Amino acid sequence: MWQLALRHKLAKIKAKWSHEPIHENLLCAWHASDLSLKQNWQHTPFLVVDLETSSLSANKGEILSIGWVPIHQGRIRLQQAKHLFIQNAQSVGDSAIIHQIRDCQLEDGASLANALDAFLLAAQGHVLVFHHKTLDLQFLNQACLNTCRAKLYLPTVDTLALEKKHLDFIGQPIQKGDLTLSQSRTRYGLPHFPAHNALTDAIATAELLLAIIAHKGDHVTLGQLLS
Repeated sequence: MWQLALRHKLAKIKAKWSHEPIHENLLCAWHASDLSLKQNWQHTPFLVVDLETSSLSANKGEILSIGWVPIHQGRIRLQQAKHLFIQNAQSVGDSAIIHQIRDCQLEDGASLANALDAFLLAAQGHVLVFHHKTLDLQFLNQACLNTCRAKLYLPTVDTLALEKKHLDFIGQPIQKGDLTLSQSRTRYGLPHFPAHNALTDAIATAELLLAIIAHKGDHVTLGQLLS
């Protein structure tokens, strides 16, 4: 966790010299992210997150929707789940073929700044969970840079990375598609789910995380999950 603390400090110094203060909600999320690597996973609040975007590159595309669901004391809290469509300057274009989001659905969506505010408030004191975090984090980091003057810099768990580590450990060759959310769930006997909806994918990832932890045993620490 010291790496995150160092990044927080450097970002604050940069903001001070540039006279562009970091957004208060991001600072609060940083302050609440001081968690112990040795703590049991059940004592760790998680926030499982998924995005739908108009491109695979944050330099070319935009966030179309964001969904999240907390895990508290080892249980998925569906009553606290959230799904937001986000207003965009550009058309969804050909990406609609994948996520089925139409431009008309985004017209009444939240602004990116308001959506990010809601997300950061929900994220305070939580470890973020993604399936294939690299993609989602590049969009969230870009949004935070533009809106909050610093990258996200919060502790994260990547269920894809956990599953890859497990398959490597047992010596199982990894074929193309083996690490997708759907295929990873299948290995743990989890049911099929309708993919490419941000909230549905977040819930599916939350279920996968709990299945992975159950497979590891009772005494899993936060440090064993962080990526």
